[in-house]
Amino acid sequence: MNIKKQNRRHFLKTTGAGATVLSGLSTGVFSSVEAKVSTAPSEKLNIACVGTANRAAADIAGVKGENIVAICDIDSNYLNRAAGQFPDARKYEDYREVIDQEGDRIDAVVVATADHSHAPAALRAIRAGKHTYTEKPLSHTVFEARLIASEAAKYGVATQLGTQIHAGDNYRRVVEAIGTGVLGKITDVHVWVGKGWGGGDLPTKDQITAAPDNLNWDLWLGPAEERPYAPGRYHPANWRRWWAFGQGTLGDMACHYMDLPFWALGLRHPISCKATGPEVHPETCPLGLKVEYVFPQTDKHGQLNFTWYDGNMIPKEIAGQRVPGSGVMFIGEEGMMFANYSSYRLFPTDKFSGWTPPAQTIAKSIGHHAEWIKACKDGSPTTCNFDYSGALTESVLLGNVAFRTGEMLEWDAKSLTATNCPAAAKYVTKEYRKGFEIL
Repeated sequence: MNIKKQNRRHFLKTTGAGATVLSGLSTGVFSSVEAKVSTAPSEKLNIACVGTANRAAADIAGVKGENIVAICDIDSNYLNRAAGQFPDARKYEDYREVIDQEGDRIDAVVVATADHSHAPAALRAIRAGKHTYTEKPLSHTVFEARLIASEAAKYGVATQLGTQIHAGDNYRRVVEAIGTGVLGKITDVHVWVGKGWGGGDLPTKDQITAAPDNLNWDLWLGPAEERPYAPGRYHPANWRRWWAFGQGTLGDMACHYMDLPFWALGLRHPISCKATGPEVHPETCPLGLKVEYVFPQTDKHGQLNFTWYDGNMIPKEIAGQRVPGSGVMFIGEEGMMFANYSSYRLFPTDKFSGWTPPAQTIAKSIGHHAEWIKACKDGSPTTCNFDYSGALTESVLLGNVAFRTGEMLEWDAKSLTATNCPAAAKYVTKEYRKGFEIL
C-alpha cells in the first residue's frame, strides 16, 4: 500500500469527531494521568540519550547524574565525543535500534534530535513504556503533538518538554502577579523574538556532494523525503530553516516565550489563527512572521487577542511603550506588564509605583531535568508534561499552518480541523518515509 496515502487516510480518520486519539485531550484529562514509577527514589534511572551534541549535550548534562546506558547519534564524531564521557554506554546510530534492543535495560529516553524526528523517536519510546523527555517543539506537526500527548497518557509515562526557562524563578513570579488580577481582565498578549531562522533555496547541482563518512545521511533524514546531502545546508545547525526538518523561528523560540502567557492565563487552544509575512517559499521558512491568534474566554480572561512576531517583523513599540528585541507584553483593562526571561515591570509606572508583589505561592523548581527525573521515580507531576506542552506546541505550529495556507483559519481544536480551509489539512500532518511512520 502507498505509505503516503495510508498516512493521510489514517489522519483523516483519527481526526474525525469522537476519534479515540483526540477524545482525551479535548476533555482535558491527559494531565490527570499519574506516571508509573520506574524505580525507588534512591536508585538511579537507566537513560538512553537520542542525540548527543549541541542542545542534546545540554540535556545530557541535565541527566548525567543518572546512569547513561545508551547514546545515539547519526554523526559518529558527535557520538564518539559523548562516548568519551560515558565509556560504558552502548553506542547506536539508529534510535529505533536503541529502543528495540535495549528493552527493559532502560527506564527513560531523552530525545534531542532535529524537529522532524522528535515524534517518531518519542512515540517509539513512549509505546515501549519509557519515560520521555523531548526537546522543544514537542513535534514537527500539529497532529504529532496531539498524538504524543495522547500516547503518553495511555502508557502512563513521565514526560517533560525541553522548555528549560519554565524552571526559572521569574516566570513563576509573573504567573503569581498576573494571578492577583493586578492588570484587570487581560484583553491582549504580544510576544516577540528578534531572531530569523529562514530563507534560502535548494542547493544547486554543483553544491551537492556525498555525505562525509562520519554522517549517516539516510538516518538523519529519517521520516523526511529523500534528498541529496549538501555541505552546510542542513546538518549541522541550519535544518531549522527548512519546512522538511524544522519550523523556523516560530518552532525554535515560541515554546519558550509563549509558554509564559500559556501558563499565566491557562491557555490551551485558539479558535482562530492568521499569519502574515513574505511570500510563502515552498522549501524554507520566513525570515519574519506575524501570527494573530484568538483564544476563547475563560474565567481568567475574556476573549483574548494573542499576537506573535519574529525576525524582521518584530515591533519597536507596543501600546505606546518602546520594547526591546524580545519579550512578552500583557495588556489588561487596568494596565500592562512587560516580561522576559529575567524580569518584569508594570505600566503605567506611576500607577503601580506602590504595588507590592504577592507572596510566593509557586515553589522554586528543583531543576527542569530534575523534575522529570523525580517524576520517573515517584510519579510526581512535571510542569511541562506532554499534556500542557502538547497544547502549547499545537498552538505554536498552527501559526505556520496559517502562514502556508494564506488563510485566517477558523480552528476546531477537538478535530484538529480548520473548518473554513480544507487546504490546511496537509500542513496539520505530513507524510513519512517507510520505516519511520508514527501510526
